[in-house]
This record gives sequence, C-alpha cells and structure tokens, in this order.
Amino acid sequence: MSNLRRNVLQCFKKLHRTRLKVFNGDQMALTAGRLKINEEFKKNKGVDNEEAIKAMIAFGEDVERELRTQIIQAKEIKPGVFEARITEDTLKLDNIPYDDNAIIEKGTGTPCCKSRPK
Repeated sequence: MSNLRRNVLQCFKKLHRTRLKVFNGDQMALTAGRLKINEEFKKNKGVDNEEAIKAMIAFGEDVERELRTQIIQAKEIKPGVFEARITEDTLKLDNIPYDDNAIIEKGTGTPCCKSRPK
C-alpha cells in the first residue's frame, strides 16, 4: 500500500472517529456526518494528482481539528436551561463578560466603517 493511500485512509478513519466522539448520542448528527464524510471521499476517489491529494488530506485534517476543538453539544435539560458537553479537546478562550454600560472613549478602539474616507 502506498504511503499516500495510507494517509488518505488514516484521514478517513480519523474523521469518522472524531465524528463518533463529537456527536455522541445525537443519531441525526452522526448519520449526517457519516454521509457527508463518505460522500466527499467518494467524490474525490478518482483524483490521481499527488499534490491535489496531499491538499485534500491537509483539508481533511483541518476539518477534523475544527470538529474536535470547536464543536460542542448542548441539550436542553429544562426549559431555558442547557447543558453543554465540553471535552478536553474543546478550545477554551478567555471570556470577557458583556458590559452594557461600556463606552468606547475617543481615540481608542477601531473607527466605525462610516467614518472612513471613501
């Protein structure tokens, strides 16, 4: 088995494993994810340009990373109250609470697009 073929199969399997982990318990999302992954790989089955294949593998790895780090599951446990399932892979950024009274002082921040010269 060629190294490139092995990389394609590894990417395919990794996407499916990530799909199973990210959408655990959500049968509709699991099915939709499976169908989409399989569809994309079947659509590009005939590609034989090595550089194009490498680019598609890189894209598949980027998609896998996005799924693993950016997608969270939330379910409503009672009306208006949701429980989010955050994994160790989920990207966690600093959260700055919204302040309704915050005022941007002149000379700070980014100017409004309407104030830019045309």
